[in-house]
Amino acid sequence: MSLTNIQDNSNKLYWVNQNVFATDFPDVEQALRDPDGLLAIGGDLTAERLLNAYQNGIFPWFNEGQPILWWSPDPRCVLEINELKISRSLSKVLRKDQFKVTFNTVFTDVLEGCAAARKGIKDTWITSDIKLAYLNLFEMGYAHSVECWLNDKLVGGLYGVAMGKVFFGESMFSRESNASKVALVHLAQHLAKMNFRVIDCQVHSQHLQTLGAKPIQRGLFIKMLENYCSHEKINNWQPNI
Repeated sequence: MSLTNIQDNSNKLYWVNQNVFATDFPDVEQALRDPDGLLAIGGDLTAERLLNAYQNGIFPWFNEGQPILWWSPDPRCVLEINELKISRSLSKVLRKDQFKVTFNTVFTDVLEGCAAARKGIKDTWITSDIKLAYLNLFEMGYAHSVECWLNDKLVGGLYGVAMGKVFFGESMFSRESNASKVALVHLAQHLAKMNFRVIDCQVHSQHLQTLGAKPIQRGLFIKMLENYCSHEKINNWQPNI
């Protein structure tokens, strides 16, 4: 399937496994094994499409110049809220209380921090279209940011989407050692108070594993979503900190 054909069907999704265009997503079990989890191409980044994707275990991930790529990898990396791990070294950092943590105060700055070029990585998947789409979700009350400050300077943070009792983590950044970990710990503790069940971390990384994230079968993740994910959003997101 050529890029031209996909562009000609710009409002539709190309199902990569079945070689057809459709208006909705295929079942996640149709995702490719190589590359792992690629499910569909094209469509758009409207709020309706994104929320539908998350509720079905699908997320967008593509670089500038590429069509929108939709993924549902197997296994899926998750952090169950009650399984958060805080190492001795991280616990010491938290006790020092050197970082100030806020929620939803500079969402756009967090987006930019996550999109900034990183050492050894030339491209960013947080394109201009992605920024606009998630800013829209933020304004609707679905997307949220966590900010980590040191001496009134933004040094780390993360953002993601909250639906029902599931938080879908999208990206994090750190300009000071441990800043993104501190942000994630504060997020998990805040989510626990609101009876959230799981943070979707999408794909495994050693960084996330140290905090308790683990890979699970995609089928188990989908069952979690069926039980805990809905279009419900939290009206009062700000914690008492």
